Amino acid sequence: MSIIDELLLRFSAITLPEMDRVTLLNRVDTKFIFRVGKLPAILKKLPEVYRALEIEGNRQTHYETLYFDTPDYRMYLDHHNKKLNRFKVRSRKYVESNQCFFEVKFKNNRGRTIKKRVNDTTLNDIINDNPGELLSELTPYRPEMLVPSLRVFFSRITLVNKSLTERITLDTGLSFQKGDETASYPGVVIAELKQDRSQRSRFRTALREEHVVQSSMSKYCLGIISLNQHIKKNNFKSKMLNINKLNHDID
Repeated sequence: MSIIDELLLRFSAITLPEMDRVTLLNRVDTKFIFRVGKLPAILKKLPEVYRALEIEGNRQTHYETLYFDTPDYRMYLDHHNKKLNRFKVRSRKYVESNQCFFEVKFKNNRGRTIKKRVNDTTLNDIINDNPGELLSELTPYRPEMLVPSLRVFFSRITLVNKSLTERITLDTGLSFQKGDETASYPGVVIAELKQDRSQRSRFRTALREEHVVQSSMSKYCLGIISLNQHIKKNNFKSKMLNINKLNHDID
Protein backbone atom coordinates (compact mmCIF):
# COMPACT_ATOMS: atom_id res chain seq x y z
CA MET A 1 0.00 0.00 0.00
CA SER A 2 1.38 3.40 -0.99
CA ILE A 3 1.69 6.30 1.45
CA ILE A 4 -1.10 8.07 -0.43
CA ASP A 5 -3.43 5.07 0.01
CA GLU A 6 -2.56 4.95 3.72
CA LEU A 7 -3.32 8.66 4.15
CA LEU A 8 -6.64 8.35 2.32
CA LEU A 9 -7.77 5.75 4.85
CA ARG A 10 -7.74 8.53 7.47
CA PHE A 11 -10.71 10.13 5.71
CA SER A 12 -14.28 8.98 6.23
CA ALA A 13 -15.75 7.72 2.98
CA ILE A 14 -18.43 9.21 0.75
CA THR A 15 -20.26 7.17 -1.90
CA LEU A 16 -21.22 8.19 -5.41
CA PRO A 17 -24.95 8.53 -4.56
CA GLU A 18 -24.06 10.76 -1.60
CA MET A 19 -21.76 12.85 -3.77
CA ASP A 20 -24.59 13.49 -6.22
CA ARG A 21 -25.74 16.09 -3.68
CA VAL A 22 -22.59 18.13 -4.41
CA THR A 23 -22.13 17.75 -8.18
CA LEU A 24 -21.63 21.52 -8.58
CA LEU A 25 -22.45 21.56 -12.29
CA ASN A 26 -22.62 25.37 -12.08
CA ARG A 27 -19.56 26.44 -10.13
CA VAL A 28 -16.43 28.46 -9.59
CA ASP A 29 -13.25 26.48 -10.36
CA THR A 30 -9.81 27.28 -8.98
CA LYS A 31 -6.83 25.26 -10.23
CA PHE A 32 -3.46 24.52 -8.66
CA ILE A 33 -0.44 22.65 -10.03
CA PHE A 34 2.28 21.23 -7.78
CA ARG A 35 4.79 18.41 -7.60
CA VAL A 36 3.49 15.06 -6.44
CA GLY A 37 5.97 15.01 -3.55
CA LYS A 38 3.88 17.66 -1.76
CA LEU A 39 0.70 15.59 -1.84
CA PRO A 40 1.24 13.59 1.41
CA ALA A 41 1.83 16.74 3.48
CA ILE A 42 -1.31 18.33 2.05
CA LEU A 43 -3.50 15.26 2.61
CA LYS A 44 -2.41 15.04 6.27
CA LYS A 45 -4.06 18.42 6.92
CA LEU A 46 -7.51 17.55 5.58
CA PRO A 47 -9.25 14.49 7.17
CA GLU A 48 -11.12 16.52 9.81
CA VAL A 49 -12.84 18.64 7.16
CA TYR A 50 -13.26 16.37 4.12
CA ARG A 51 -14.52 12.93 3.14
CA ALA A 52 -12.96 10.84 0.36
CA LEU A 53 -14.93 9.35 -2.51
CA GLU A 54 -14.77 5.55 -2.44
CA ILE A 55 -15.79 3.37 -5.39
CA GLU A 56 -15.55 -0.43 -5.18
CA GLY A 57 -13.16 -0.07 -2.26
CA ASN A 58 -10.89 2.36 -4.15
CA ARG A 59 -10.13 5.92 -3.10
CA GLN A 60 -7.92 6.60 -6.10
CA THR A 61 -10.06 6.05 -9.17
CA HIS A 62 -9.11 5.88 -12.83
CA TYR A 63 -10.47 8.01 -15.63
CA GLU A 64 -10.20 7.90 -19.40
CA THR A 65 -11.31 10.95 -21.35
CA LEU A 66 -11.72 11.50 -25.09
CA TYR A 67 -11.81 15.16 -26.13
CA PHE A 68 -13.30 16.53 -29.33
CA ASP A 69 -12.34 19.67 -31.22
CA THR A 70 -12.50 21.07 -34.72
CA PRO A 71 -9.70 19.94 -37.08
CA ASP A 72 -8.02 23.34 -36.56
CA TYR A 73 -8.36 23.15 -32.74
CA ARG A 74 -10.80 26.02 -32.39
CA MET A 75 -11.74 25.17 -28.80
CA TYR A 76 -8.12 24.88 -27.73
CA LEU A 77 -7.29 28.20 -29.41
CA ASP A 78 -10.25 29.90 -27.71
CA HIS A 79 -8.73 28.85 -24.40
CA HIS A 80 -5.21 29.90 -25.43
CA ASN A 81 -6.49 33.30 -26.57
CA LYS A 82 -8.40 33.76 -23.28
CA LYS A 83 -11.71 34.03 -25.06
CA LEU A 84 -14.69 34.25 -22.75
CA ASN A 85 -17.76 32.07 -23.25
CA ARG A 86 -15.78 29.05 -24.45
CA PHE A 87 -16.49 25.32 -24.61
CA LYS A 88 -14.92 21.94 -24.02
CA VAL A 89 -16.49 18.78 -25.42
CA ARG A 90 -15.55 15.32 -24.19
CA SER A 91 -16.58 11.77 -23.40
CA ARG A 92 -15.42 10.43 -20.06
CA LYS A 93 -15.22 6.90 -18.69
CA TYR A 94 -15.11 6.23 -14.95
CA VAL A 95 -13.15 2.99 -15.04
CA GLU A 96 -14.05 1.48 -11.66
CA SER A 97 -17.80 2.01 -12.07
CA ASN A 98 -17.70 1.47 -15.87
CA GLN A 99 -19.89 4.54 -16.38
CA CYS A 100 -19.54 6.76 -19.45
CA PHE A 101 -20.84 10.29 -19.97
CA PHE A 102 -20.74 12.73 -22.85
CA GLU A 103 -20.10 16.20 -21.40
CA VAL A 104 -20.20 19.80 -22.56
CA LYS A 105 -18.41 22.36 -20.37
CA PHE A 106 -19.05 26.06 -20.80
CA LYS A 107 -16.89 28.76 -19.20
CA ASN A 108 -18.89 31.98 -19.17
CA ASN A 109 -17.77 35.59 -19.02
CA ARG A 110 -18.33 35.67 -15.25
CA GLY A 111 -15.75 32.97 -14.69
CA ARG A 112 -18.30 30.27 -13.87
CA THR A 113 -18.10 26.76 -15.29
CA ILE A 114 -21.38 25.15 -16.31
CA LYS A 115 -21.31 21.44 -17.15
CA LYS A 116 -24.08 19.36 -18.66
CA ARG A 117 -23.86 15.70 -19.53
CA VAL A 118 -25.79 12.69 -20.76
CA ASN A 119 -25.19 8.99 -20.27
CA ASP A 120 -23.27 7.25 -23.01
CA THR A 121 -22.54 3.57 -23.55
CA THR A 122 -18.82 3.86 -24.29
CA LEU A 123 -16.11 6.24 -25.45
CA ASN A 124 -17.08 6.70 -29.08
CA ASP A 125 -15.08 8.46 -31.81
CA ILE A 126 -18.38 9.59 -33.37
CA ILE A 127 -20.84 11.94 -31.67
CA ASN A 128 -24.40 10.78 -32.30
CA ASP A 129 -27.76 10.09 -30.64
CA ASN A 130 -28.21 11.83 -27.25
CA PRO A 131 -24.66 13.24 -27.20
CA GLY A 132 -25.24 14.77 -30.62
CA GLU A 133 -28.47 16.36 -29.46
CA LEU A 134 -26.79 17.82 -26.36
CA LEU A 135 -23.93 19.22 -28.45
CA SER A 136 -26.29 20.90 -30.91
CA GLU A 137 -28.48 22.28 -28.12
CA LEU A 138 -25.68 23.83 -26.05
CA THR A 139 -22.94 24.85 -28.48
CA PRO A 140 -22.44 26.43 -31.92
CA TYR A 141 -20.91 23.13 -33.07
CA ARG A 142 -22.52 20.21 -34.84
CA PRO A 143 -21.32 16.59 -34.58
CA GLU A 144 -19.90 16.57 -38.10
CA MET A 145 -17.73 19.61 -37.25
CA LEU A 146 -15.76 17.80 -34.52
CA VAL A 147 -13.12 15.07 -34.51
CA PRO A 148 -11.37 13.21 -31.68
CA SER A 149 -8.44 15.39 -30.64
CA LEU A 150 -6.90 13.87 -27.49
CA ARG A 151 -7.14 10.96 -25.07
CA VAL A 152 -6.27 11.61 -21.43
CA PHE A 153 -5.64 9.01 -18.72
CA PHE A 154 -5.22 9.80 -15.02
CA SER A 155 -5.98 8.75 -11.46
CA ARG A 156 -8.18 10.96 -9.31
CA ILE A 157 -8.69 11.53 -5.61
CA THR A 158 -11.99 13.28 -4.90
CA LEU A 159 -12.61 15.00 -1.57
CA VAL A 160 -15.89 16.55 -0.45
CA ASN A 161 -16.15 18.84 2.55
CA LYS A 162 -18.46 17.62 5.27
CA SER A 163 -20.94 20.44 4.75
CA LEU A 164 -21.30 19.39 1.07
CA THR A 165 -20.52 22.82 -0.36
CA GLU A 166 -17.12 22.13 -1.86
CA ARG A 167 -15.41 19.43 -3.92
CA ILE A 168 -11.72 18.90 -4.61
CA THR A 169 -10.15 16.77 -7.31
CA LEU A 170 -6.49 15.76 -7.23
CA ASP A 171 -5.34 14.28 -10.55
CA THR A 172 -2.09 12.30 -10.79
CA GLY A 173 -0.40 9.94 -13.22
CA LEU A 174 -1.36 12.12 -16.18
CA SER A 175 -0.74 10.68 -19.62
CA PHE A 176 -1.88 11.78 -23.06
CA GLN A 177 -2.32 10.02 -26.39
CA LYS A 178 -2.98 11.26 -29.90
CA GLY A 179 -2.58 8.58 -32.53
CA ASP A 180 0.80 6.96 -31.92
CA GLU A 181 2.15 9.96 -29.97
CA THR A 182 2.19 9.93 -26.16
CA ALA A 183 3.32 12.19 -23.31
CA SER A 184 3.18 11.78 -19.53
CA TYR A 185 3.62 13.85 -16.37
CA PRO A 186 4.07 11.42 -13.44
CA GLY A 187 5.63 14.08 -11.20
CA VAL A 188 2.72 16.55 -11.36
CA VAL A 189 -0.59 16.97 -9.53
CA ILE A 190 -3.34 19.06 -11.10
CA ALA A 191 -5.78 20.04 -8.36
CA GLU A 192 -9.11 21.76 -8.72
CA LEU A 193 -11.23 23.39 -6.04
CA LYS A 194 -14.89 23.47 -7.08
CA GLN A 195 -17.32 25.68 -5.16
CA ASP A 196 -20.77 27.09 -5.79
CA ARG A 197 -19.22 30.46 -4.94
CA SER A 198 -15.77 31.64 -3.92
CA GLN A 199 -15.40 31.19 -0.17
CA ARG A 200 -12.95 30.19 2.55
CA SER A 201 -11.51 26.71 2.16
CA ARG A 202 -9.34 24.53 4.41
CA PHE A 203 -7.87 23.01 1.26
CA ARG A 204 -6.78 26.41 -0.03
CA THR A 205 -5.19 27.12 3.36
CA ALA A 206 -3.34 23.79 3.31
CA LEU A 207 -1.92 24.59 -0.12
CA ARG A 208 -0.78 28.01 1.06
CA GLU A 209 0.97 26.38 4.04
CA GLU A 210 2.86 24.17 1.57
CA HIS A 211 3.73 27.19 -0.61
CA VAL A 212 1.45 26.16 -3.48
CA VAL A 213 -0.05 29.09 -5.36
CA GLN A 214 -2.96 29.21 -7.78
CA SER A 215 -2.01 28.20 -11.32
CA SER A 216 -4.41 27.32 -14.10
CA MET A 217 -3.67 24.84 -16.87
CA SER A 218 -6.34 22.49 -18.11
CA LYS A 219 -5.45 18.87 -18.82
CA TYR A 220 -6.78 19.36 -22.32
CA CYS A 221 -4.48 22.29 -23.10
CA LEU A 222 -1.50 20.53 -21.50
CA GLY A 223 -2.05 17.47 -23.66
CA ILE A 224 -2.59 19.42 -26.89
CA ILE A 225 0.61 21.42 -26.35
CA SER A 226 2.58 18.29 -25.44
CA LEU A 227 1.58 16.41 -28.60
CA ASN A 228 1.33 19.20 -31.20
CA GLN A 229 4.75 20.75 -31.77
CA HIS A 230 3.63 23.54 -34.09
CA ILE A 231 0.41 24.65 -32.42
CA LYS A 232 0.13 28.19 -31.05
CA LYS A 233 1.21 28.18 -27.40
CA ASN A 234 2.81 31.56 -26.59
CA ASN A 235 0.41 32.31 -23.73
CA PHE A 236 1.22 28.99 -22.07
CA LYS A 237 5.04 29.04 -22.33
CA SER A 238 5.75 30.15 -18.76
CA LYS A 239 3.27 27.62 -17.36
CA MET A 240 4.79 24.83 -19.44
CA LEU A 241 8.26 25.69 -18.18
CA ASN A 242 6.97 25.45 -14.61
CA ILE A 243 5.12 22.17 -15.24
CA ASN A 244 8.17 20.57 -16.86
CA LYS A 245 10.29 21.67 -13.91
CA LEU A 246 7.78 20.23 -11.42
CA ASN A 247 7.63 16.99 -13.40
CA HIS A 248 11.39 16.50 -13.09
CA ASP A 249 11.90 17.75 -9.53
CA ILE A 250 13.04 15.09 -7.10
CA ASP A 251 12.25 15.34 -3.38
